[in-house]
Amino acid sequence: MNNELQYKDCIEACHQTMNACNVCYVSCLKEYDIAMLRDCITLTRECAGICSFAAEAMTRMSPYVADICALCIKMCESCADECEKQMQDHCKHCAEVCRKCAQICRGMCYVA
Repeated sequence: MNNELQYKDCIEACHQTMNACNVCYVSCLKEYDIAMLRDCITLTRECAGICSFAAEAMTRMSPYVADICALCIKMCESCADECEKQMQDHCKHCAEVCRKCAQICRGMCYVA
C-alpha cells in the first residue's frame, strides 16, 4: 500500500473514531448513573482528542506521525477496553470503532 493511501485510510479511521468517541462521551453524560461511567467518559474524551491530533499530524505530514500514531493506538485500545465493559450501545459501537482505528494506525508506525 502506498503512503498516500495509507495516510488517507488512517486519517479517515481517526476521524470516525473521534466522532464515535464524542457521541459516546455525550451519551454517557446523559445516562442515569454517570458515576459508573466515569472512566468511560474520561477515556472517550481523551481518545477523541488524540485521534483528532493524529489526523491533523498526518495531514501536515509531520515527522512525528509514527510516534503520534503509537500514542493513538494505545489510547484507542484503552478506550475500547473500557467501553467494552459497558452495556450501552453507544459504548459498544465506540469500542468497535476504536479497535478498527488501532489496527489501521499500526501500519502508520512504520510509514513516517
